Amino acid sequence: MSPKEIVQDFYKNDVILNKDDVKEFLHDDLIIEWNSSKGFVQMNKQDVLNLSDELNKAYIRSKIRITHMIAEGNQVAVRYSHFVKTVENPREEMLLAHFFVIWEIQDGKLYRGYQMSQFS
Repeated sequence: MSPKEIVQDFYKNDVILNKDDVKEFLHDDLIIEWNSSKGFVQMNKQDVLNLSDELNKAYIRSKIRITHMIAEGNQVAVRYSHFVKTVENPREEMLLAHFFVIWEIQDGKLYRGYQMSQFS
């Protein structure tokens, strides 16, 4: 599978809500450097799995709308918007945030991520 295909599969609907699905995509040595509107965070594989658990508790549906994806070698840049449906209001889809991330793929897994986000 190409790096671009790996990233596309990672962003399929609801993957982020299932820790077991997320785990399949993550390299054991994963590091994400994330600049958000709340500040800088560095995450490892376990941090991302914990985030998946938290998202699963709060949302019943997750949808990623990718607007741009560019691949070169083992790196993939993605610009997307993340939409969710909450447990409290399952009929209404709400925009969670806008994201831009550059992924580095190693051994067929997400290895390094450089991400920026802004809440809607």
